[in-house]
Amino acid sequence: IPGSKSLKNFCVTWIIVCIALCVILACQLLLRSQDQSTVIERSDSSLDMIEMSGFICGYVSCVFYLGSRFPQLYKNFRRRSTEGTSYLLFALAMMGNCTYGLSLVLKMPASESFRTLYFLHHLPWLIGSFGVLFLDIFVSFSY
Repeated sequence: IPGSKSLKNFCVTWIIVCIALCVILACQLLLRSQDQSTVIERSDSSLDMIEMSGFICGYVSCVFYLGSRFPQLYKNFRRRSTEGTSYLLFALAMMGNCTYGLSLVLKMPASESFRTLYFLHHLPWLIGSFGVLFLDIFVSFSY
């Protein structure tokens, strides 16, 4: 199959990156638990290493999650057919993304000052859930 070697290399690389991120995060958590005896002052707007790692993982996840729909959309467009595509998969993914995105929106704080910070902290997951929901609607229309 053409391109299968590059796909295999990509998957292996992605697994190694994920393992490395998990090891780094575990080390950060261990260091944090050891340093809890010393209080470090920081402003509410600054980010520590674990929060920054979370944001990076969130945006990387968002990019891959959004990117996961384009091959199917392209294949459907090129073949002018949805044959072999499981609509139930897309329907359940749409329901999951809709409820997940709504849960983030409904948990938004009432206070305006906390709402902006909450929105910024959850932006990659909002983009991922509602963005994929939007792309899945295109797949649904192709049925």
